[in-house]
Amino acid sequence: MVLRLVGTVAGGVLSGVAEGLFLLVAVVSGFRVGLHPYALRLAEFERRRLGVEPVRFDARRAFRFLAARLLPAFLGLLTVGMLLVGLVLAGIVVHAVAVGEMSVVGLLEQILFGSALLLLDLQAMASTVALDRRLLRTLLAAGTREELERRITELTVSRAGVIDAVDAERRRIERDLHDGLQQRLVALGMLLGRARRSPDRAAELLAQAHEDAQRAIDELREVAWRVYPSALEHGTLEDVLTMVAQRSPVPVRVTYDLVERPPRPIETVLYFVACEAITNTAKHAGATVITVRLSPGVRMVIGDDGAGGASLDGSGLRGLADRVAALDGRFELDSPPGGGTTIRVSLPCG
Repeated sequence: MVLRLVGTVAGGVLSGVAEGLFLLVAVVSGFRVGLHPYALRLAEFERRRLGVEPVRFDARRAFRFLAARLLPAFLGLLTVGMLLVGLVLAGIVVHAVAVGEMSVVGLLEQILFGSALLLLDLQAMASTVALDRRLLRTLLAAGTREELERRITELTVSRAGVIDAVDAERRRIERDLHDGLQQRLVALGMLLGRARRSPDRAAELLAQAHEDAQRAIDELREVAWRVYPSALEHGTLEDVLTMVAQRSPVPVRVTYDLVERPPRPIETVLYFVACEAITNTAKHAGATVITVRLSPGVRMVIGDDGAGGASLDGSGLRGLADRVAALDGRFELDSPPGGGTTIRVSLPCG
């Protein structure tokens, strides 16, 4: 119990130093957007370190909390320093007793005095941890009413966005069917007609018709995959992403660390996010490699070493963000010009 308390305070001191340096960099850079993901990670680290229940927060609250917790970090430094001084004094007392320079009465006085200081120091440490947790709950987590209003707004916006995304996807499928598959089937019908009218070339034309039919089947399968990945009915998300990676013109490295299979709606959203991100990178980013990592807690990170500069203004990424938000998840895009693109998705486990 005591060792855990001391470890928590000491960890808070070390993290406070790192957070102080991070805030200094943030102030100098004008709190640029590229630093927001790191602020969220630091705040999430503090939540886990302090053992506080999960809360939802944005970058603004994260920066505010990190600035406020410099106070408990400083107080923790004082309490840890007092403990170290006490240990040094205890060593001096032990040495004095060993060489016979301290009487029994003096030893009892030192024990009483040291015990009192140790109890006060431990109480100060406990108060510092309590202050840290109170700051986290007060500054990092939104109030009940504010959180409810925020979620209602997000769900309203995401619902409208999902409807727009579905309409856009329907139009794209219609265009693919009309411009691709329909034209290929018309050409296939004409080819069969020629084979019927030209018996001497029937074998050659039928062989060509067979190849065109196979291409039409492949195109139809591609369109069907955009509607719903049927492979998820028979395989895992890892299997499907591996297939997507093998078909990508840009090398894709998939790391799958999920222990349990996510629910079907979450698995489907992860699939669509990965496919859209890989497709966008292959078409526009000029990247040489794409990485897809899924980690416990249903978190997915997709990164590339391309040109960057992606934004949520386009319908593709905006539609993905709305899909994630519809499941009460978090979608983050970090794509500085010339610095590659990173997409982070976090979804509830169940």
